[in-house]
Amino acid sequence: MTAPADSVQDDTIAANLAAVRARIAAAARAAGRDPASVTLVAVSKTHGAEAVAAALAAGQTVFGENRVQEARAKFPALRAAHPELRLHLIGPLQTNKVREAMALADVIETLDRPKLAEAIAGERDRSGRCPDLLVQVNVGREPQKAGIDPGLAEAFVEDCRGRLGLPVRGLMCIPPVDEDPAPHFAWLAECARKLGLAELSMGMSGDFETAITHGATLVRLGSAIFGPRHAPAPFTLA
Repeated sequence: MTAPADSVQDDTIAANLAAVRARIAAAARAAGRDPASVTLVAVSKTHGAEAVAAALAAGQTVFGENRVQEARAKFPALRAAHPELRLHLIGPLQTNKVREAMALADVIETLDRPKLAEAIAGERDRSGRCPDLLVQVNVGREPQKAGIDPGLAEAFVEDCRGRLGLPVRGLMCIPPVDEDPAPHFAWLAECARKLGLAELSMGMSGDFETAITHGATLVRLGSAIFGPRHAPAPFTLA
């Protein structure tokens, strides 16, 4: 008898998670680090709530989403059933989505410009709630990518923490795909050290072990856990 499709998916996701966790642990130990110092962010963008539920059943509690609308469609019901779930928003954030993003997310990893910082501070003052924040740095200075310029990063972090009183906990980056990521990871780690920031979100499916060597505390993996991404679904909001 053929196993139901959802059972096969659950088993596949559980096996993928086990393999990824083993690789994270091995990379951490090779770098002389405690594997528990690295948190896996399972990037569930374009995958449905059933895939997230399968990962939750396998013990994964931290997830990443790119789009506010997609996160809203999937996560409120999942969080109600799994209060331990933590959601990171890891895609570029428009200022008109700030209110909804701050209501949904535990961590916003893509704070990258003064206008967005001002909008987050305003919503924090209105609602009395603010997720933890990471500043995204465009380490490769790529015009097509989000992130603050590396030369402006330190002053921006200090302004966010000082004048605006925002809870900036760390830095995030996505290195250029056609370059060795190691120098970019090393630069980000040194910047975080100088600023006294504890969190470093860097490393994805192709380079997370290198990122761990350079001090990553958060690694963002999607296809290695959930398989190939689906075409984005049209999310309509009631």
